[in-house]
Amino acid sequence: MNLTLVRRYRGLGITAAVALFASVALTASSTPRPVQEVSLATNTPTGPMELPDEWMTAQRMSDGSTELSTAKYTKARGEANQIAARTLKAYRPLAEQKWDFFGPSNIGGRVVDIAVDPQVPDQVFIAAASGGIWKSRDAGATFEAAWPDDGTQSMGAVAMTSKGVLFAGTGEPQPGGGSITFGGDGIYRSKDRGKTWQHVGLRDSHAIARFAIDPSNEDRIFAAASGNLFMPGGERGVYLSEDGGDSWQLVLAPPNPTTGATEVVIDPTNPRRMYAAMWDHLREPHQRTYGGPGSSLWRSDDGGATWQRMTNGLPTDADQGRWGIALAPNNPQRLYAYVGTALGPFRAFYRSDNGGDTWTQTPVTAGQASQSTFSWWFGKLYVDPTNADHVFLTGVNLRRSTDGAQSFSSVGGVHADQHAMRWDPKVPGRVYLGNDGGFYRSEAHGASGWVKSTYEPYTQFYTVDVAETDPVLKVGGAQDNGCNRGYTGVGGDWDDIGCGDGLQVIIHPEQPNIVFGCSQYGSCYRSENSGAAPRQTIGSGQTTSQRRNWQTPLQFDPSDPNVMYYAGNIVNRSTDNGRTWTPISPDLTGGGPNDPSGYPWGTITTIAAAPTDGNKLYVGTDDGRLWWTDDLGGTWNRVDPAQVPGTWVTRVAVHPTDKNIAYATFSGFRSGSDRAHVMITRDGGRTWSDIGQGLPDAPVNSVVPTADGLLLVGTDVGAFMSAWNGGEWAALGTNLPQAPIMYLRYHEQSRQLTTATFGRGVYDLTVPKCPAASTKLPLKDTGKGAVGVLASCHATA
Repeated sequence: MNLTLVRRYRGLGITAAVALFASVALTASSTPRPVQEVSLATNTPTGPMELPDEWMTAQRMSDGSTELSTAKYTKARGEANQIAARTLKAYRPLAEQKWDFFGPSNIGGRVVDIAVDPQVPDQVFIAAASGGIWKSRDAGATFEAAWPDDGTQSMGAVAMTSKGVLFAGTGEPQPGGGSITFGGDGIYRSKDRGKTWQHVGLRDSHAIARFAIDPSNEDRIFAAASGNLFMPGGERGVYLSEDGGDSWQLVLAPPNPTTGATEVVIDPTNPRRMYAAMWDHLREPHQRTYGGPGSSLWRSDDGGATWQRMTNGLPTDADQGRWGIALAPNNPQRLYAYVGTALGPFRAFYRSDNGGDTWTQTPVTAGQASQSTFSWWFGKLYVDPTNADHVFLTGVNLRRSTDGAQSFSSVGGVHADQHAMRWDPKVPGRVYLGNDGGFYRSEAHGASGWVKSTYEPYTQFYTVDVAETDPVLKVGGAQDNGCNRGYTGVGGDWDDIGCGDGLQVIIHPEQPNIVFGCSQYGSCYRSENSGAAPRQTIGSGQTTSQRRNWQTPLQFDPSDPNVMYYAGNIVNRSTDNGRTWTPISPDLTGGGPNDPSGYPWGTITTIAAAPTDGNKLYVGTDDGRLWWTDDLGGTWNRVDPAQVPGTWVTRVAVHPTDKNIAYATFSGFRSGSDRAHVMITRDGGRTWSDIGQGLPDAPVNSVVPTADGLLLVGTDVGAFMSAWNGGEWAALGTNLPQAPIMYLRYHEQSRQLTTATFGRGVYDLTVPKCPAASTKLPLKDTGKGAVGVLASCHATA
């Protein structure tokens, strides 16, 4: 099946039976509806790497890095926290500006693991992919944050002991989604059900895929560390703590440096017997290896002291991808396992009835397994604790077997792409489910009746836009969850307005009922009903480009709202609100590479037109090129490569009152160099200088200059502010979670800054006014590394 089409429609729900319970009310998933969208591209590539992770990773490794280490992000988060602390100490009014959560709370996001509180009825904890740990007191109807805002938000696993001690494993082990590029920093423990957390080890594990707690001795906790996706070595394999998490020791080492553990299971009737799954996988800048000889299943009969690889009836060749394994709690001799190929499709399903001594392949087909071409995105099996023949297989659809895995059928009523299930031991028949769309609950053993949580504020947004006529009106594009709109100011009132994975979504500056929404690779629509149907394509077959970015830029000209720009590797211009298009540039990239990954390198990533002169444009590309034109594309001028870092250009922006002042932001890390993250030109693009050295060393994703002389930036680790010409940087607000800030949108009239976070939804902040020309903000403190004095916003070039 074409992966692009799978992703394009994955955000649409399936009809769910509406169930209202006396004690807890959740919302049923939405009825599917076909989205009438036709790609602007007539030649969109359909290679095996068409995934959001390629886009996320390619940017952050465009500095030439061969690895993306946890240490870099840990260091950057520390630098961000230091800036915030110094800002608070030196200039409290600036630091105490509060971010307000705008929503959505009813859309949801990827849930990768679930833990049921064994003591408190209806209390459930979930791990959101890039949104931290959340707690529900009402069986999943609503959630509240149970994780600090000022640390990694990337999660892989959550588990709880019978006494209520909670463990969180950071770093998402699913490698296809964006959040895996934001690896974690090990294991945390909470002894007060998520109120406070303590880091307890495995800082270099990058991603924790699963916990298993010994039911006979809960001080014995096992953790499956999948390791750094981007480099060999580090902490990976199965680890054991025998002191309740205070210390950890490796008990099952991987067979090679690129293999990590993705599953660990304990026999509840004989805790000395254990099982583990290992997965051989590595990501490099332009290719991935998602299988190999290290992928395997293991068993221990002595509580994890020694392990043996299980091979009797299981494959031993190198064409093994990610394994999943589960046992039947009421019959632990019954085991189930499945594996994908090294390239991704489903390979085979196996069953053992003697505790793994021997295995038999079942007749499950690829169609029944619903793995598409990316079985590595799932890798989980779940067995009904009361019925050994009742098995669930995670896939694009939730698959269910009632005959011991001889066959599987689809379970309706839930969002696509399943990741986690848990049975409530206190309520017979109650099952919880986590998938790309959020959290669900069934009271019918998972066979039917799935209903969705009503409060899930952990959506992964790529972009956000605000109506110029009313800043309450917002739209945004979300990973897995389409294009969405919030038109009331109430977090629970957002609704789906099409797309598959939602990317660029924009509102007409003068007519807010006109909305444009885009899915991956520039597949866009135009709606005159605020994003709702009917929708029309905006120029299929009329735009000129050979390659289009995952997040293809689509922008209005601020000097003329009827003019729009769209770019693949060539800039296209429309003068009639997107109905017809004309190319106005040659290929502005270095050309598409001979890249085995299939990702369409050589694309334009950002366009900005000067608000004061519609003939002045700035353009940036994924191969680090910056361009400008003074005559609407009659002549294109490339910025001298020696002046710019050569990394992925994430955003260009033009000063609201001066066409010759523009900014460019860059992804990647400095890696010990003085490579720029934010640059400015004061002469219309001819020369550029670095103004971002005071920022944390992290990718910068967005930049906004204000008319009164402030400069606002969004990074992977926070939002920051400076004067228009750079210099000292201060933290912007105090309560914004450290999920990556993908996009900033500033509403000049109201001074409202809106941010799209990748994992914690959309937030608003009222930007403080630039002080009077004669005023210097007292940002200096007496501590080491003082913030200094914020340069006057009114300084001239």
